[in-house]
Amino acid sequence: MSNTTGKRPVKVANCSGYHGDPAFEMYRQATLGDVDFITGDYLAEVNLANNAQAWRDGNHPGYEPTAWDGLQQTIDVIAEKGIRVVINGGALDPRALALKVEALVSEKNLNLRIAYLSGDDLYPVVGPNMPTTKDELRYLDSGNTSIVPPELTYAFLNNGQKPVPMVSAHAYLGARGIVEGLRRGADIVICGRVADASPVIAAAWFWHDWRETDYDKLAGSLIAGHLIECSAYVTGGNFAGFDNYDLERLIEPGFPITEIAADGTCVITKHSNTDGFINSDTVRCQFLYELQGNKYLNSDVSADISDIHVEDIGEDRVLVYGIRGSPPPPTTKCAVFYQGGYEAQLLLNATGYATSKKWDLLEMQLRHFIPEEAMDDLETLEFQRIGVPAENPRSQRDSTTYLRVYMTSRNQNSLVAVAKAMGNISLKHFSGFHASLDMRTAIPRPFLAYYPAIVNQSDINETINFIERSDKITSFKTGHPPSYEELGTRDSYDPPNPKLYTCDTKKINLGDIVLGRSGDKGGNLNVGLFPKDHPHWPWLRSYMTKDRMRQLVGDDWDDSFFIERVEFSHIEAVHFVIYGILGRGVSSSSRLDGFGKGFVDYIRDKTVEVPVEIL
Repeated sequence: MSNTTGKRPVKVANCSGYHGDPAFEMYRQATLGDVDFITGDYLAEVNLANNAQAWRDGNHPGYEPTAWDGLQQTIDVIAEKGIRVVINGGALDPRALALKVEALVSEKNLNLRIAYLSGDDLYPVVGPNMPTTKDELRYLDSGNTSIVPPELTYAFLNNGQKPVPMVSAHAYLGARGIVEGLRRGADIVICGRVADASPVIAAAWFWHDWRETDYDKLAGSLIAGHLIECSAYVTGGNFAGFDNYDLERLIEPGFPITEIAADGTCVITKHSNTDGFINSDTVRCQFLYELQGNKYLNSDVSADISDIHVEDIGEDRVLVYGIRGSPPPPTTKCAVFYQGGYEAQLLLNATGYATSKKWDLLEMQLRHFIPEEAMDDLETLEFQRIGVPAENPRSQRDSTTYLRVYMTSRNQNSLVAVAKAMGNISLKHFSGFHASLDMRTAIPRPFLAYYPAIVNQSDINETINFIERSDKITSFKTGHPPSYEELGTRDSYDPPNPKLYTCDTKKINLGDIVLGRSGDKGGNLNVGLFPKDHPHWPWLRSYMTKDRMRQLVGDDWDDSFFIERVEFSHIEAVHFVIYGILGRGVSSSSRLDGFGKGFVDYIRDKTVEVPVEIL
């Protein structure tokens, strides 16, 4: 855990966790204290797809506006303080943003060199239509024989001979291209779809002049990047334990900084004059976000996170170490989106008495009045009951819940037929039926379907490009990793040597003694849990088996799902991946919580029997 080269740790500040984070956060990170790098993650998986067609048609600039706005606000400070910037806000067209930044730099006569990374956009290679067989573009989890892909994973194959148009296909790039740019003198590197942590890895890799085979060090920086990539998620945002803190501190949490040492260990911190807070709980929560077991993958390194340590070492300072690295896998993720057809929903209310029977009747009526040909066209028709009426309610709001009728089809007329069927029920409805006057959600709208694929890293032509003048660009190929290592079967196990308790128990909400975080990995959901207090860990790890998680999932469980479970003993956390529960995932998920963010608090709200002796 020491800086073995004698060079001080590199200070990397994050200014964005998605494209909606305010542009001024880049300026704040540059001016509220001293940092060496500013990185920013502007891309969720669906960002690129949302604008891809308009961009190809010449109706969208291709880059994320908040990235450009942040650079405009901050460029003078960047030049004055010698801060290097690496962001993925170039999105669909990093070249376009790089040209705008170069023009800004020239206008202000600043001594900054601008580069952009290309190679992630695989649409010209695998598009313009979706594959016609499963083998043409491999599904992300196709190598896991325990997994049954969600029902609509290959929906693009169910369209007869008519090709299904692809909208976008972007591979997740690593850090090596960015490092090449920094070594060649770039001050600002504009990227498209690099992996979320890649800019942070690149900053540390370049600063400490690591070799591409320094896998332990690279792996440590990968986790440092993972911890700060979601902006306020590690400084108090999306924090399960928020209710134990002064809410005033959480109105506008500051954004994080990581200090990465030469050995790959890091400290997570923030500028002292910002709100929010960083402690071992916020760091553990963010660490557990969007994992897929005890291996964390990047195009340059695989990180074994089994032995991660997280320690408070001062106010708003948390030390993270214990990460081991190995060569990366030969493949990388490729996010593919295609025209999924149309979606619509009906939001219908019921109040109080006999609500369950009311929804039974309404579903029977709708199914009766939907024409058979429309029913055959529906890919999805779900009747989701949201909420439970309060006992002895004090207001009608307390007594009212709603039904979400969610539907998709390649034929928008079939969705219109469902709305018409609702009209046919008219005054045949159940007692006390009512709905919002705003019925816009019932109007079919196009939606993008998501297909997570894998592609061979060796097939990607990654290039770093320097803007010499507006009419001259110098490009350099950045190569590929020197070696690869197949991932193999992911670890999954129930608690070895579980502790048995024979004393009396007490019923409490799991969240009274447990914190955690959940999120999505495509169609899969991950959730990690850890105790608020050390004495509860032996019970939690023994209690939270795979079967227990199935029980806690409750009526949402389906036998097509598959669970993996691992433990992180040094941070006292148990982690699960539930495969298939989010359907196709992202914009394609029919779940109300399609990104899985609320799942952890559903589990924490469960009543469990806890041994009295540990309370």
